[in-house]
Amino acid sequence: MEDPKRLEVWCAGEKWCPITTTARLISKKWHPVIIHRLLEEGPQGFNDLKEEVDGISSKVLSDSLEDLEEKQLVDRTVVSDKPFRVKYSLTEYGRSLEPVIDAMRDWGKENLTAAEDKESAIT
Repeated sequence: MEDPKRLEVWCAGEKWCPITTTARLISKKWHPVIIHRLLEEGPQGFNDLKEEVDGISSKVLSDSLEDLEEKQLVDRTVVSDKPFRVKYSLTEYGRSLEPVIDAMRDWGKENLTAAEDKESAIT
């Protein structure tokens, strides 16, 4: 019987499948940032999360949260109907990405610096 604590994936190359599949789960621009903010701040409502993820539009945040929920990394819980409010939190899978997100942050702090102008920046 399969381990119930694993996400089901399919890809052809066993040697690289875990890397590409994990990258696909968090590869969209805002996904790692959203996961990082939920790791740091805990469960949050939509507006609070939007404030924490500076520069993201409501539409992109909504789409990103929906995608992360479909990928079983984020849970959405309705906390009240009137007024309608929801909280977003990380699932066990989402929380297990903490070392990956921390490694990305640490690598960036060590190896990246602000560009002098946009043309010389990596985007």
